[in-house]
Order: sequence, then structure tokens, then C-alpha cells
Amino acid sequence: MRLTIFWERMAEHFGAGYADSFARDHVMAELGGRTVHEALAAGWETKDVWRGVCAAVGIPAERR
Repeated sequence: MRLTIFWERMAEHFGAGYADSFARDHVMAELGGRTVHEALAAGWETKDVWRGVCAAVGIPAERR
């Protein structure tokens, strides 16, 4: 998944104004105790980060 697609999906789910805030502040066990930004900076694949976000916040399978 390209990074631009990832951020589009984040904005679709959380809203354009809240997506970045969530990505900076919300630490998730699904991302190894990291935020989205930390996981991406650590080299995680965007598709794996998206899967972690989906699992953490309960995004339904049809929207993943």
C-alpha cells in the first residue's frame, strides 16, 4: 500500500483533522507499543500499520 493511500484511508475513517492527531498520539499494542508515526518511521510497511490500526479501533473488514 502506498503511503498516500494509507493517509487517505486514515482521513476517511478519522476525518481529515483528527487522522494526524490520532497517528501522533495513540499508542497501540498492535504496533508494538508505537504510534502510527513511530511505526512508519521504524520501517513498518504501511499495509501492516493499517492492519494494526484496523485491529486497534475495530474497523470492519469490508472497510480495510
